[in-house]
Amino acid sequence: MTTFVYKALEPSGRSKEGRIEAADEQAAIQSLAAEGRFVTEIREEKASPTAQAAGDKKGGNASKADVALFMRRMADLAGAGLPLDRVLQILGEQTENGKLSQAAADALSEVRGGLPVSDALAKNPKLFPPVITLSLAAGEASGRFGESAEKLADLLENDVARRSQVVSALVYPGVLTATSLMVVVFLLTFVVPRLSTAFADNADLPAPTRILMSATDVLTNNWLALLIGLGVGLVLLRGFLATEAGQIARDRFILGLPIFGPLQQKIIVSRYARVLGTLVFGGVPILEALHLAGLAGGSKIFEAKSRDVEAEVREGVSIAQAMKDTGVFPPVLTHMVAIGEETGDLPRMLGRVSNTLDFEVETGLRRLTSLLEPIIILAMGGFVAFVVLSVMLPIFQAQEMVR
Repeated sequence: MTTFVYKALEPSGRSKEGRIEAADEQAAIQSLAAEGRFVTEIREEKASPTAQAAGDKKGGNASKADVALFMRRMADLAGAGLPLDRVLQILGEQTENGKLSQAAADALSEVRGGLPVSDALAKNPKLFPPVITLSLAAGEASGRFGESAEKLADLLENDVARRSQVVSALVYPGVLTATSLMVVVFLLTFVVPRLSTAFADNADLPAPTRILMSATDVLTNNWLALLIGLGVGLVLLRGFLATEAGQIARDRFILGLPIFGPLQQKIIVSRYARVLGTLVFGGVPILEALHLAGLAGGSKIFEAKSRDVEAEVREGVSIAQAMKDTGVFPPVLTHMVAIGEETGDLPRMLGRVSNTLDFEVETGLRRLTSLLEPIIILAMGGFVAFVVLSVMLPIFQAQEMVR
């Protein structure tokens, strides 16, 4: 199919410009004539510089950081007073990621055909979820598109920064854990078997030595079965976590962990409050905002509780009271929401709650990292000490028998 740009007269006599896809020019004219339009000019649409620029870039998957940068640039350009079609044209040419650049080019074509920016971007739901498109739609309707885009950029940038912070905090403990596991496997598969041959004829071995030798035998003689079992277990676990029941079980397990559980709860509530505040600021209806905030929280448990809040608010209960009734939202959120409802400044109160929780998360991550490092080192040292003790005990036992 080819895209044609046309000028035609409506039955009312008014001139109209637009685009139409057809197999050839004659088919396009016939299609327009069937709609009662008299074509005065028609030509094949050439690829715009924006589309050409998008085609020249690498596709690649767009990360959350890419989308956040895209939204920040959109907010800056819209805030500078540029027309929205010009904003999309510049974004298509400026964006490095191929998918986002192509999305901007496609949206530009739709917008020039009369579609709102939010609806044009909504045709790429994997890149622009409802949280983004509905907030932009409300901003377009209220004439505050630039402000809505800026709030969305703040939201996405904060989300990227939080994820990066969590990953950075867990990198060093993760490396320590992986190194410790490799040392354990090396000792049990290479070092201990060579030492255990010296004790093969000794039937009266100390308990630690017997445990170590049994573990070594299991690992060296059944390594293939263990690997297959581990692979099957991971596949089954992944399949279970893909179900709603599995996701609920996972979330319940994580939230029940000491230290990390309360930290994860603060991360979820912070994001929930920030998303809700962004949507309310943009003018999204409160029930729809509550629904989308629950989906964006990243926890099936909080998503279900958000649906409960939505149901109570629909019946006339205040948002603060509905949140309090669920029992999962912290008092700092419910009290600030109550103040926001009373003063009519709910978005600002939600933003303050999110900032407070973000500070607590940052502090908690530092504490968690400082706590995990010595625990992993002590665990590794304890295992090495157990191996040394298991090897040395039979030697001491033999010396006692000689005496």
